[in-house]
Amino acid sequence: MEAWKIVLSLLPAKLSEAVKPYPAAEEIRLRLGRAPGIVLAGREESLCKVCVSREDLQRILEKATGASLHTASSSLSAGFIAYKGLRIGVCGEAVYIGDRLSGLRNISSLSVRIPHALPEDCTPLIDSLLWPRPESTLICAPPGAGKTSFLRELIRRAAELPLRMAVIDERNELSASLSGEAQFDLGQGSDVVVGIRKPQAAMMLLRGMNPQIIAMDEITQESDLQVIEQVAGCGVLLYATAHGKNREDMVKRPLYSKLLEQGFFHTLVTIRCIGGKRIYERESLT
Repeated sequence: MEAWKIVLSLLPAKLSEAVKPYPAAEEIRLRLGRAPGIVLAGREESLCKVCVSREDLQRILEKATGASLHTASSSLSAGFIAYKGLRIGVCGEAVYIGDRLSGLRNISSLSVRIPHALPEDCTPLIDSLLWPRPESTLICAPPGAGKTSFLRELIRRAAELPLRMAVIDERNELSASLSGEAQFDLGQGSDVVVGIRKPQAAMMLLRGMNPQIIAMDEITQESDLQVIEQVAGCGVLLYATAHGKNREDMVKRPLYSKLLEQGFFHTLVTIRCIGGKRIYERESLT
């Protein structure tokens, strides 16, 4: 899937032309009444050629949701929309039904995050995570550093061994599934559930698909730890991601400190950005 072409086709013509010279962009940031911004190597630069209008934001959302913002209300209430492998962050005014946040209106900002292929120098690291046998692996990095891209490639390589790989794609970011077909290649041996929260998805996969490995993106809350404990207790390996700079940073936060103490992961992969280059490092957790 050519993510950059999808980005250019998603944007209105004037914005598409403005960002077209920057195919290495990691994010396109669009704020009402301001010039568009692009993120390159973790740093944002402003493009002063055009100004983002309310109509621009509306057209992007209509295209990304198939002209049905209502059907995307649950995703919008979580602050994002998934579109063909892109994750589009959304800011605006809250809409409540009773005490429940049901969506956003008067959209003020969009952030289009663009997946990129891993560099070839990651191949030895991924090989080491699979041979002589696969290990439960936690991937740690700050937002936007490439956790999901690394996890996606690890899933694909494991599923080609072949191992029975089950993927909990809660936000449709790992597979970018469209009408049941993954737009990203997750390997021959992958089975994917999309849009289902981790606790329910894990039970479905454990009961129905007999996986050897279960993969999930972004551990963010206590219920995720319960899912991990349940999966590990069934003898199934785990691949997952978490926000953090490194192991020392993670242990300062109660959720991740508890995660590391439980010993469910054998290996930690950290991703750092230094001088515009991503550095991938592995350390044992056992």
